[in-house]
Amino acid sequence: MTSRTSAAIIVGLICWAATPALQAQDQTGERVDDAMISLMRQQELDHSEVMDHLGWLADVYGPRVTGSPGFKQAVDWTLKELRKWGLSNVHEEKWPFGYGWSLAHFSAHIVEPQYQPLIGYPKSWTPGTKGPVVADVVRVDIKSEADFQKYHGKLAGKIVLSQPARGVEMLEGTIVQRWTEALLREAETTPLASPRENPPPFRSSPPAMVEKTQQFFHEEGVVAELDRGGDAFMVNGDNQMSWKTQRTDGGTVFVTIGGRHDSPTGGNVVPSVTLAVEHYNRIVRILDKGLPVKVELDIQTKFYDEDQKEPNGANVIAEIPGSDLANEVVLLGAHLDSHQAATGATDNAAGVAVLMEVMRILKAAGAKPRRTIRVALWGGEEEGELGSLAYVGQHLVDPVTKALKPEYRNVSAYYNLDNGTGRIRGVWLQENLAVSPIFKAWFQSLRDLGVTGTIAPRSVAGSDYQSFDAVGIPAFQFMQDRLEYNSRTHHSNMDTVDHVQRDDLAQMAIVVATFAYDTAMRSEKLPRKALPPLTPPSTGAPH
Repeated sequence: MTSRTSAAIIVGLICWAATPALQAQDQTGERVDDAMISLMRQQELDHSEVMDHLGWLADVYGPRVTGSPGFKQAVDWTLKELRKWGLSNVHEEKWPFGYGWSLAHFSAHIVEPQYQPLIGYPKSWTPGTKGPVVADVVRVDIKSEADFQKYHGKLAGKIVLSQPARGVEMLEGTIVQRWTEALLREAETTPLASPRENPPPFRSSPPAMVEKTQQFFHEEGVVAELDRGGDAFMVNGDNQMSWKTQRTDGGTVFVTIGGRHDSPTGGNVVPSVTLAVEHYNRIVRILDKGLPVKVELDIQTKFYDEDQKEPNGANVIAEIPGSDLANEVVLLGAHLDSHQAATGATDNAAGVAVLMEVMRILKAAGAKPRRTIRVALWGGEEEGELGSLAYVGQHLVDPVTKALKPEYRNVSAYYNLDNGTGRIRGVWLQENLAVSPIFKAWFQSLRDLGVTGTIAPRSVAGSDYQSFDAVGIPAFQFMQDRLEYNSRTHHSNMDTVDHVQRDDLAQMAIVVATFAYDTAMRSEKLPRKALPPLTPPSTGAPH
C-alpha cells in the first residue's frame, strides 16, 4: 500500500469518525464508533510500542516489590511516559504500606558430601544471614505445637528443611492453556457448588501455624529454613474452573512472601529460601541415608523504612479527559508491583504495558471520549490488593463510616488486566447479567482478532477488580489464554520477558481500548448490580 493511499484512508476514517450518523448501531441499540476503533487498531497494528513498555518495566526495573527501589523507579518511569504522551492529571497517589524489601545478594551451595550450586530464591520480607554461613542441614517434621518440644534445644546453628520430599511428575498434563470450545462452554455456566479445592499452592500448614513455627525457629537459633514450595503440582487452570494445569518444575521456583511488611525485620522469622524441588529432594534423600549434608548460604536483604510524609505504597494515575460527561469515569487498572524471584513480566508488567499502550493509542488516534478515561497502576496487589483498596477508600467509600463518596456514582466501569500475556477471549461478568447484551455488541467488532466474545456470568476472584466489585462498582476481569502463566511463570523465577507473546499483547491493547472507548461513549453508564452490604475494606490476602 502506498503512503498516498494510506493517507487517503486515514483522512476518510477521520471524516467518518466525526459523523455521528455513520456510527454503527446493533440490534441492542448500542452505538459503536467503527471509524475511531479503526484508527485505534491502525495505531496499534502499525506503530505498537507495547513491547518497549514491557522491556522497561520488566528488564530494567524488575522485580518491582512494593516499596523497593525497583518499584519506585518503575513508578517514576511510568509517570514520565504518561506525561510525555500528553495525558492529563498524571500523578502519584501515596498510601501507607509498611516497609519495602529487596534482595541485595544470594548464593546457596551444597558443600558436603559433594559440591553443588543450588537453584533457589529467598522469600520476601525475610532477613539475611550474617555473612556467608556453612551449617549442617536437618529435616524437621512439625505439624502442630506439640511437635516443638522434640526439637527444643536441637536446632541452634542448623539449616532446617521444613517439608518432606515431593514427587516430580512427567510433564503429561496441560502446560500451555488456551481456551477451547469445551472450556468456553464451561465458563458460560454458573456452578451450583464450589469445585473441590487443590492443596494450598504455597503453604502446607495454616498461616497461624506457619507463623508459630517461624517464631520457634527464631527462638531456637535456626540459621535458615529451606523449603521446596507448594505441595500441588496440578493447580487450578483459571478462575474456579474444573480443569487444571501442571506445574513445570525443572528448576522453576515458585516463591512468594515469607515475612511481614509491617516489621523492620519481617517479624520473628529466620532467613527463608525456596529451592527448586529437584535440589531440595536430593538433600532429603541424602539425609534419609543417614549421611550429613552441609550447605553454604549467603543472603543479603534490605528493608526500607516508611516515611509518614512519603509512604511506600503508591498508585500511578493518568487520564484522557472527557467532554460533556467529563465528571463520569471509565477506570482501567493493572498492578504495577511484582514478586521478587524474577522480573514480573507476565505478572504483571504485561498488564501494565497493555494499559499504558491503551492510553497511548487512544491519545494518538485523537479519541475524544464523552467520559473521562482514567488508568490506575496499583501497588501492593501481591500483598492483598492494597493499592486498589486504598483507592476505593480515598475516592469511593469511606473505610470507617462506609458512607459513599461523591465520586462513587460517577464510575461507569472498572476493567482489570492481571492474567499474564495471553489473548483476550471474553469477560467475566461478576454476576452483573445486565451488561451481557452490551458486551456482546462490543465484541462483534473484535472477532477477527480471535476474540470469541464469551460472556462468563460467574463471579471470580484473584485481583484488584475485587476491591471495586465488593462495593458495587461494575468491575470486570478479561478472560485470557493463560498460556504458561499458571504452569511456569506465575510467582516464579521464570517470570521473564522471554515468556511474553508480543502479538497477544497487541491484541489485548486493541480489545481494552475498544471497551474503554465504547464505555466512555455510551449515553448511559453501565448497569450496576444491587449495592451490596458495605463493610470496612479488608486488607486482602497475599497472593
